[in-house]
This record gives sequence, C-alpha cells and structure tokens, in this order.
Amino acid sequence: MVAMDPEQLNAFLEEAFPSSRFPFRVTRSDDEGVELAVHVDHVQLRPGGTISGPTLMTLADTVAYVAVVSRIGPEFLTVTSHLAIDFVRKPPAAGLRATGELLKVGRRQALIAVRIYSEVNDELVAYATVTYALPSAPTVPRADLA
Repeated sequence: MVAMDPEQLNAFLEEAFPSSRFPFRVTRSDDEGVELAVHVDHVQLRPGGTISGPTLMTLADTVAYVAVVSRIGPEFLTVTSHLAIDFVRKPPAAGLRATGELLKVGRRQALIAVRIYSEVNDELVAYATVTYALPSAPTVPRADLA
C-alpha cells in the first residue's frame, strides 16, 4: 500500500534536501515500487565520459530512500544501514532511470532492490541492494509492517 504519490515524494525530497545539486524526479510510485529519473551533468562524469560510481551510488541510495518513504510515509530519520552495488556496464554520459522495489519492510529495517538504467538505450548499468534502518517511533502509522 503506497503512502505517498510521485508529487508528494518530489515535494518531500525538496524539503529533505533543499540544497541538493542532483535533480532527482520521482516518476512512479505504486505497489510495485518507485522510479526516479535524473539528468546527469558534466560534474557527475569521470574522465573518459562515463558517469561516476559515486553518482550511481547516490542515485541507488536515493531510490531506496524514496521507496521506503513511499510506503511508510514522510520519515526524515529513515537512514541507510547498508548499501552494496554492482556496476554492470559503463553508462554513457546521459540521463539515468532507476527503479526501487521493497523486498521486505519490517519493524526496524527495510530491504530494497535497486536497478539503474541508462536513458540512452535502457540497458542496466548498476544493481544495488540497500538496507534502511527505520525510526523506532514513526510519526505516520505503518499498516504494512511484517
């Protein structure tokens, strides 16, 4: 059950990260998960014209964060406790699309699978599993806890 739609999630991200230079845009939020799109600028490129690893990790972490809050509601204190990423192929210097699927939401943690695709050819460029620690006293009731 989704607690926040894309418009609400975009407003939440703006509030949570007001000085962010990384323009994430939530394009989907439903029972299957979330999807974000991001324009990649020259500052996110490494020598050789490929998108940097830290940029891909930031996107993976943000997608996981959005996947969690889309389900439990606007919780600023939801934090990353683990992130593992595999770089599948060299991404071209172009926009990215990333999906996040909540695999499990418990009382204290959530596990999210993230897939990052190039907007040029829609090929998978990275895959991540992310674990988020959930606040012990949520401000929004969570109906879907396991």
